[in-house]
Amino acid sequence: MDAYTDFASVYDRFMDNVPYELWADRIAEILKEYGIEQGLLLDLCCGTGKLTRLLRQKGFDMIGVDASEEMLQIALEQDAQNILYLNQDAREFELYGTVQAIISACDSLNYITEPEDLKQVFHLANNYLEARGLLIFDMNTPYKYEKLLAQETFAENREDCAFIWDNYYDKEAKINAYDLTLFIADKAGKFDRFEEEHYERCYTLSEIQALLEAAGMEFIGAYDDYTGQPLREDSERMVIVAREMQMEGKYYE
Repeated sequence: MDAYTDFASVYDRFMDNVPYELWADRIAEILKEYGIEQGLLLDLCCGTGKLTRLLRQKGFDMIGVDASEEMLQIALEQDAQNILYLNQDAREFELYGTVQAIISACDSLNYITEPEDLKQVFHLANNYLEARGLLIFDMNTPYKYEKLLAQETFAENREDCAFIWDNYYDKEAKINAYDLTLFIADKAGKFDRFEEEHYERCYTLSEIQALLEAAGMEFIGAYDDYTGQPLREDSERMVIVAREMQMEGKYYE
């Protein structure tokens, strides 16, 4: 079963507690700190484009890339800002030129379950970033997988949709499996049942740093969520900032 197919139709309703505005503010602060206040940005794994649109409202030109056609369809339906959306896998995305910065939020890169594939994502980011451009992304932490998700079950019931979310974390393999059961009401009020499987990999900060370095990128820092504060042992989300380093043979078309 593919992820983010049936879930796409109710994704924004179940994610209405995510502080996207705060995230956009913090991302803009980081960009400004490194001299990026305008220009073209890529939102990698943009989903329904909520963060993409918020960054567009801050004056950036935006490109959104996502592997889910269903998520992008919702992004297109909600877009009135002429954002370019591309249906591409993060592991092999292609752009027409360079961008000032690449953003990837909401633990999207945890879905890259093979370290070599994540290194390839970083390599592509380095390739498509302008000189000294920034890569800003967040990931779930080992603490979150081991202490908060582990073997837990979560459920939520809304008027026209509900979900049951079962987690199975394999500490040795560093893989968290999500079994997601959805109940979505049709126009007649009848609830249909859908199932999806999601897999994320737990990466330590040192592993991420090593993969960035192997891809030719410069690690700048890691923070506790989008607070701007130092990463803690009990941080649930880490925000990573890295920078493009010049390399021979950049191959963007």
